[in-house]
Amino acid sequence: MLRIRRFEERCAELYSATKIRGFVHLCIGEEAVAVGVHKALADDDAVVSTYREHGHALAKGITMDAVMAEMYGKATGCSHGRGGSMHLFDRDARFYGGNAIVGGGLPLAVGLALADTRLGRRQVTACFFGDGAVAEGEFHESLNLAALWRLPVLFCCENNQYAMGTPLRREHANTDLGARAVGYGMRSMEVDGMDVLAVEAAAHEAVAHIGRHREPVFLELRTYRFRAHSMYDPDRYRDKTEIESWKRRDPIPALAASLRATADLSDSDMDKMESEVTAEIDGAVAAAEAAPVEPESELTRHVYTERA
Repeated sequence: MLRIRRFEERCAELYSATKIRGFVHLCIGEEAVAVGVHKALADDDAVVSTYREHGHALAKGITMDAVMAEMYGKATGCSHGRGGSMHLFDRDARFYGGNAIVGGGLPLAVGLALADTRLGRRQVTACFFGDGAVAEGEFHESLNLAALWRLPVLFCCENNQYAMGTPLRREHANTDLGARAVGYGMRSMEVDGMDVLAVEAAAHEAVAHIGRHREPVFLELRTYRFRAHSMYDPDRYRDKTEIESWKRRDPIPALAASLRATADLSDSDMDKMESEVTAEIDGAVAAAEAAPVEPESELTRHVYTERA
């Protein structure tokens, strides 16, 4: 979580310095969701994410060098500099985006799970999406097919209370999001998304259920983003007292306090982790600064399928 937090804080600085361009959506405050769920996944499980996916990509194992270079739009980025912040992708890591369209990743996740099933593979596909996606048609179509065809999909709804600037209560007639999944005959679990240990435990239980019964599971992870929707957003729709109340539940100091209470973490341990993370980020920034942009001769590559 510390690695994701510091990475995104540096990205915010680089964006303000115009080193990173385009749209950038930070997940600061939501790190427990990314880390907790990925701890329950195997390396060869697939992940589909949203435009707020930096934390998911790092947790999935994509190197920080590749993610930072993509933020810079450089050829060494995980999407060769063509995707930027919202389109991180790594086929070898089975990380299939980074999707900029709200709800757009849901049918992709169903397709990946269907492919794994048809090929006789036992992998799980984890699909992250926000509460805003629950109001989209793709959400209902995807959950219906996943339940009907008994596909191994872990639906991870990151309910951060806002669809851009619209609060949950003004977006959904029924704010019980898990009830939608239950309506499709799917198991649903509500989880404290600010508690990484609770998220990990729920994700492990859900993945085990998928493995035993070969059917999808829905997790509603109640969380909060401490920053605005994007770097362009003036964030005038939230009361500051609400933001501060959620910051008091910051998952990183909460876990640190828990580990200190059991003597599993010391101040020197924290200092060491901070130093290691800073060094990794400094190295990634230096590598991205020095990396080339994709040459013009490669402009038409990846437009159509390449054949041998």
